[in-house]
Amino acid sequence: MQKDGLSKDAILKQLDEFQTKDLDWKSGKFFGYVFYPGDEVYEVIQLAYTKYMSANGLNPAVFPGLRKMETDIISMCANLFNGGDDATGVMTSGGTESIMMALLSAREYAKNVLKMEGIPEVILPVSVHPAFHKACHFFGLKAVDIPLDNAFKPDLALMEKAINKRTVLLVGSAPQYPQGIVDPIPQIAALALKHKLLCHVDACVGGFMLPFLEKNGYSIPLWDFRVEGVTSISADIHKYGYAAKGASVIMYKNASIRKQQFYIKTDWTGGIYGSPSFAGTRPGGAIAAAWAVLNFLGENGFMKMAKATMDETQKMINGIKEIPELQIFGNPDATLFSFGAEKMDIHTIADEMAILGWVINRQTEPPGLHVFVTQHHVGKAEMLLNDLQFSVKKAKGFSLNNLKKDLQVGVVKGMNKLLSKEMFEKVTKMAGKSSGGAESKRKASMYGMMGELKGTGTLEEMVLDFVDELNSPEKPNK
Repeated sequence: MQKDGLSKDAILKQLDEFQTKDLDWKSGKFFGYVFYPGDEVYEVIQLAYTKYMSANGLNPAVFPGLRKMETDIISMCANLFNGGDDATGVMTSGGTESIMMALLSAREYAKNVLKMEGIPEVILPVSVHPAFHKACHFFGLKAVDIPLDNAFKPDLALMEKAINKRTVLLVGSAPQYPQGIVDPIPQIAALALKHKLLCHVDACVGGFMLPFLEKNGYSIPLWDFRVEGVTSISADIHKYGYAAKGASVIMYKNASIRKQQFYIKTDWTGGIYGSPSFAGTRPGGAIAAAWAVLNFLGENGFMKMAKATMDETQKMINGIKEIPELQIFGNPDATLFSFGAEKMDIHTIADEMAILGWVINRQTEPPGLHVFVTQHHVGKAEMLLNDLQFSVKKAKGFSLNNLKKDLQVGVVKGMNKLLSKEMFEKVTKMAGKSSGGAESKRKASMYGMMGELKGTGTLEEMVLDFVDELNSPEKPNK
């Protein structure tokens, strides 16, 4: 810490310097992490956030305006997801917390309502977000994974076969992240009804896109509270709701299920404590910004943005289908999709795209590239398709077969620019290659973006080292 504080100008200058090291998402060549609604909407979000930056959602009685905004948001979501008068929910810090709250509620429901003995089990398609497994790990639940069929949808027969006396929750996604496909929610919910179980729909990606696509006349599979048997839905406002980061909702069919996630302590020496979610202190700025953007854009604004984004997505998908070497995986239902290459190494193509400035997340099983289209990508389809065609041709003359034999490549997606020199040299040495030059630029991109990760002990250690390094302070130069 400085002995004396820096000036405001010095602080702002340093922040500007920090930003120069970030990925240039404004170029439109970066898919993921950033959802930008345009300058005008962004200004409204900023102003709303700063007005409530010091407010704390821990005690709504102290900040009644904050409470009103949150209850407004929950009411809007209940309406948007066709929940009826009984639907309710809680705002959270993001999709992971919303998902974890859903699984915590399921665990408590198993104990308090079903009077279940033993470890409760949750049945999950393998395409669900890792936050579900994280929640099972944290809460002592057993995750039962269900494989996908050739259409990238969960095998329903295997899902029903996996149900037993300890099963408490079935899960589906709308859409799932890897291929952008909406799981068969009516069938999953029907299984839950049949066996008297809870059913959660993860709409963290689609919650603020699918309803507006449907209102625009697109054919969207049923996924929300209109489906009998759906008992909870997670949806991120900071994704296609375009709110400031730290805004999500966990919605429930009724209040009795929601109560299972609350924590109450009445015998604390500091007074009675009650919390609706993980967080104690809850940032008022995130709540105010979410309320502001939902009201500023309104239904018509979201419909306009959803249509433009979906139209651009379809241009990209149709263009990729015209490139003979590439194939779209399944039939995506919304504004995200993935694609692969049967007779080429798709990650070599990604290397060539990286040299052209594109940051595209890489996937495994099957190997593919993931495209996450937002409002900011509208008008970028032609640029993407032209660079893809060029990269496919270029990749035909570049082979990483020897490298792949030596190392199942991949560390953490999207983190290639954060690799230290020491870590890069370590990975390069394991691959039996030297660093430096254009070839190393390709390899560095692969290392940072989940190449063909198979999961060996050595690779897990490498990932652990990498994550540890990312979360450790820089050592001062001696």
